[in-house]
Amino acid sequence: MKHIVFLTCIGSLALALTALGAPKGASTHGSARARSAPKAHAISARGGAHVASRPASMRTGFSKARSHQRAIASTSRTNRMQAARARSTRTANTRTAAVARNRAAVSRERSLARANAQRVNRNEAARIRNARGNARIARNNRALNRQRNLTMARNVAVNRAANARVVNNWRNARFRGSNYAAFYNYNRQWHDRGWWRNHHSRIVFVLGGWWYWNAGYWYPAWGYDSNAYYPYDGPIYGYGEQAPDRIIVNVQVALQRDGYYAGPTDGILGSQTREALAAFQADHGLTVTSAVDGPTLQTLGLA
Repeated sequence: MKHIVFLTCIGSLALALTALGAPKGASTHGSARARSAPKAHAISARGGAHVASRPASMRTGFSKARSHQRAIASTSRTNRMQAARARSTRTANTRTAAVARNRAAVSRERSLARANAQRVNRNEAARIRNARGNARIARNNRALNRQRNLTMARNVAVNRAANARVVNNWRNARFRGSNYAAFYNYNRQWHDRGWWRNHHSRIVFVLGGWWYWNAGYWYPAWGYDSNAYYPYDGPIYGYGEQAPDRIIVNVQVALQRDGYYAGPTDGILGSQTREALAAFQADHGLTVTSAVDGPTLQTLGLA
């Protein structure tokens, strides 16, 4: 009971102080608040007193404080998020810059490698061109020297052939061998056409004269035709079933190749061809017959 009385006194005192401190013209509000003051205190059935609810001004202050705290917290959280986003952006930018630098470095390395490869290829191509050019020059020089040497050799051979002594008589001991028996035993024979046909089955007409085949040689058939012409009177070694004029052409070509003959390849065994044969035979250690014999054809590579 004492507590109730004490609390009532305290409440009355508070109301009085409030009324005294209130401004003029606000008596109505003050009285209203005074009338409502008893509602601020409630007496429990058990005799206990409860403190009235907080005034609106206090609740407003608390709300403003809480709002301010929430604003501060929200601002702090926003700042942290922005800082995190800034850090993430910087990290991403750093990574992007690093990737770009790496790509630039790789690109530079590749460019340098391509440039080096191109330079090496150009140098190799230049070396190959120079080598080919030098080889071509060397070949040309060799060909030129070979041609000069061949021309000189041909001139020497032609001069030697021009000065060679042509053999017209084979009645010598050196022609007794089997390779030259046809020349050693050769005698001009005169017979009419009937006799030649009865004794020889193979008779040909070449270069103005008639020739018959006998034991591997072609001989002039004197008397076969009174108008026949024979620039060479003697045997011609035959091979490969070829006619006398074809054999002589082959000999002229071979002598021309070796630089001994500079005349026409006409198939006529004339003085120029016989001189070339004599020079060739003398240079190769053959018996000089000045004619187409077996050893000469073998040495020329024809038979």
